[in-house]
Amino acid sequence: MRKFFIAGVFCFAGGVLFRSFFDLGNFFTALVFSVGAVIFILGRFSNEKKALLLSVALVSIALGIFRFNIADDSAMYKNFKEEHVRTTAVVVDEPDERETHVNLIVRPIDLDEGAHILGTNVLVVAPLHPVIHYGDIISIDGDLSKPKNFSNQNGDVFDYVSYLAKDDIYFQIFYPRLSIVDRNKGNPVKGFLFSFKKHVMDSISSVVPEPHASLLGGLVFGAKRSLGTELLDKFRTAGVIHIVVLSGYNVTIVADAIMRALSFLPQTFSMMFGGAGIILFAIMTGGNATIVRASVMALLVVIARATGRVYEITVALIVAGFLMILHNPKILAFDASFQLSFLATLGLVYLAPLLERYFHFVPKKFQIREFALSTTATQLFVLPFLLYRIGEISLVALPANILILAFVPLTMFFGFLAGISGFIAPVISLPFAFIAYGLLAYELSVVETFSAIPFASVKVPGVSFFAVVCVYAFYAFMIVRFRRAVQPSS
Repeated sequence: MRKFFIAGVFCFAGGVLFRSFFDLGNFFTALVFSVGAVIFILGRFSNEKKALLLSVALVSIALGIFRFNIADDSAMYKNFKEEHVRTTAVVVDEPDERETHVNLIVRPIDLDEGAHILGTNVLVVAPLHPVIHYGDIISIDGDLSKPKNFSNQNGDVFDYVSYLAKDDIYFQIFYPRLSIVDRNKGNPVKGFLFSFKKHVMDSISSVVPEPHASLLGGLVFGAKRSLGTELLDKFRTAGVIHIVVLSGYNVTIVADAIMRALSFLPQTFSMMFGGAGIILFAIMTGGNATIVRASVMALLVVIARATGRVYEITVALIVAGFLMILHNPKILAFDASFQLSFLATLGLVYLAPLLERYFHFVPKKFQIREFALSTTATQLFVLPFLLYRIGEISLVALPANILILAFVPLTMFFGFLAGISGFIAPVISLPFAFIAYGLLAYELSVVETFSAIPFASVKVPGVSFFAVVCVYAFYAFMIVRFRRAVQPSS
C-alpha cells in the first residue's frame, strides 16, 4: 500500500510539473486517465500488482494535469492590452514594505473603468503614504499593465510572469492615485494576527534601533520590513540571507517552544492547542512555501504523538509536499522558496547521516557539530539548484552559518519577550531588548566581517539543467548505497 501511495504522489507531482510547461489539451488528459482506468480494471481481474501500479501512476499523472488546469487562469487574460482603470479593491495580503515603496496585493471588487479584472489579484506598487493595511478597501486610479520577464545579472531570463501567476497575480499598477475607502474588511483572524504582529514589531522598534529591529522582525515573525539593499546584499554574500526572513528552522524553534509551553496540560489539550498555535503562527507570518512546509511537518509530529504512531520524516515530507501542491500546483515549478525548502530538508534527512562520519573532529559543545553538519548537508544539497537558478555561490556560507545559527533561538526568545513586555511598559522591555540587541549586533558583525572577505561570493554562470540533474542523480546513488550499507547493521 505504501508503494502505491508514494507512486501516486510522485506521479501526481509529475503531472503537475509536465502541465506547468506543456499544455496538450483536455483530450490528452482524458486519454491518460482512461488508459490508466482500463489498466486498473484489467489488473484487478488478473491480480497483477505491476499493472495496478502502472494504472495508479497514469491516473495520478492525469489528476496532476487536471489539477493544474483548474488553477491556471492565464488563458483568460492572454489577449489583454494595457489600459487605464479605476477600481475599488480589497487588500488581500499583508503589505510588503520596502525602502521607497510598498507592494500591495489587491483584488478588485468593483470596476468603474477599464478591463474586466474582477476575480484576479493585482500587484500595486504604491508610495509609503498613506499607510495601508491588510483588509483595507482602497480606490485605485492608474494604468494597468501585464508583468514582463526580465534578465538577471548573469543574463538568465527570470520568469517573473509565472512567479506572480502562482499567486494568481496577472496584472500590475505602478504608483496609481490611491484613497482609503474603508478599513478592516478582510478575514478577521488574519487581520487580528497581522495587527498583533505589527504592534509587537512597533514595540520592538521603540526599544531596538535599526537595522537590528528589522532583522529581529524577520527572525521572529518574518516581518516584511526592508533592511536596505546594501545590507541585504551583504547577507547574500555571506550566504545567510535565509535568516533575514522566517525559515523552516525558525518555525521548528517556535513549534518546539509551543509544545514545551503546553506540556503541563493533558496530552489531548496540549496537542490540540499546540496544533492550533502552529497554524496561527503560520498564518501570522504570511504562510509562504517554507513556512507552510515546516508547519505541516510540525503538525504531523503533533498528530503522530496524539495517535501513538511513529513519525517518519520521509512520509511527513511527502505528505507536506502533496498537500501544498494540491492546494496550489503552481508552486512546484515557479516558487523557488518551495523548491529550496524541500531540497534543504532532503539534505538534512538523507545527506547529513552520510556526512556524519567526517565530522567527529568537530566538538559537540554548544551544538557546534550539529550546526556544522546540518549546514554542510543543506548547503551541498541546494548548491546545484542555486547555481542553476542564481549562478552565484557563497564560499563563506558554512562558517558564517555556524557562527550565527547557534544564537538564533536566544535572539528570537529575548526579542519576543522585548516586544510583548513593551505592551505593559517600555521600561520593562529594556533588559530583554538589551540582550536581544547584543545578539543581533553580534550576528550583524559576523555578516559584515564575512561579506567583506575578497571573493566571499563568486559567480558561476552557464550551469545547465542537465548538469544539475546529473549531480542530484549522483546524490541519490550515494544515499541509496549508504542506506543499504547501514541497513543490515541497524
